[in-house]
Amino acid sequence: MDLDRAVAFAADSHRGVVLTIGADGRPHASNIGYAILDGAAHISVTDDRVKTANVRRDNRASLHVASPDFWSWVVLEGEGRLTSVTVDPDDDAAVMLRRVYESISGPHPDWDEFNQAMIADRRLVLSVVPARAYGQVR
Repeated sequence: MDLDRAVAFAADSHRGVVLTIGADGRPHASNIGYAILDGAAHISVTDDRVKTANVRRDNRASLHVASPDFWSWVVLEGEGRLTSVTVDPDDDAAVMLRRVYESISGPHPDWDEFNQAMIADRRLVLSVVPARAYGQVR
């Protein structure tokens, strides 16, 4: 499947399943919200999640996205990249977390509150940078 077509299909949604490789070699799947920005899928995660640990150990990651009727779907396969954990409202991770949130939900009613929650949660961004895609788009 053409990678650009698959990314465009995924851009029409904000819900999917991210797959990472567990310590035992089996896939680990998590339902997530994501934003397609700059050609990659970006996901807000916490520092203590299994998917975060998996990507730190093995950076292979995939995103599965299905249409609402479930007949069309794509899988974006590629490299998982992690930002640093956000510690300041002006750091790169905080900026990306705001972009991801706004792309999915629109403007937050209180960005200061949002920033403090991201810092308290030890949030960072997992980006799936696609290299290949497969699926069925009708």
